[in-house]
Amino acid sequence: EDGIRDKLVTGVQTCALPISEIFYDHGPEIPGGPPGTPEADGDRYIEIWNLVFMQFNRDDAGKLHPLPKPSVDTGMGLERIAAVLQGVHSNYEIDLFQDLIKAAARETACRDLHNNSLKVIADHIRACSFLIVDGVIPGNEGRGYVLRRIVRRAIRHGYKLGQKKTFFHKLVPDLVKAMGVAYPELAKAADR
Repeated sequence: EDGIRDKLVTGVQTCALPISEIFYDHGPEIPGGPPGTPEADGDRYIEIWNLVFMQFNRDDAGKLHPLPKPSVDTGMGLERIAAVLQGVHSNYEIDLFQDLIKAAARETACRDLHNNSLKVIADHIRACSFLIVDGVIPGNEGRGYVLRRIVRRAIRHGYKLGQKKTFFHKLVPDLVKAMGVAYPELAKAADR
């Protein structure tokens, strides 16, 4: 998109593994300084991508040994890219999360769409649904335990909003509407 390329800032961090980070500059009207400065906590610069150059294996003694096949581990924040393209400053302001936040507000009868509990619920319905689609079920260990904790946290935030009745599962149709085209397996497993 026009103008976005001019707002990208890169930095290289040197440590055991060299890292290249790519930041988006939201502009001087947003508080915050460049990465690595005392003002870095502001929202002006947001990391949207990083590259980790995998070159070494560290043994138990802490000594680095060259890897037989060095590689690059890359990570891009899809929601952060969406935020840049949609001209907003937070992942929770993108269309996907706004739809899920509104659905969470509907099911909890919360009128304050900026309430952080709605963000937690919106984020967690997505995480839980994808875990379940991948075959994870709530349990006492491993991924099942992680799923159980995420569900409990979402329900606790519903309680904080005053919703004592079951509500979390009612967000699945909204998630399917938002993401079902890109992830057809989500729509197929919605009843589960």
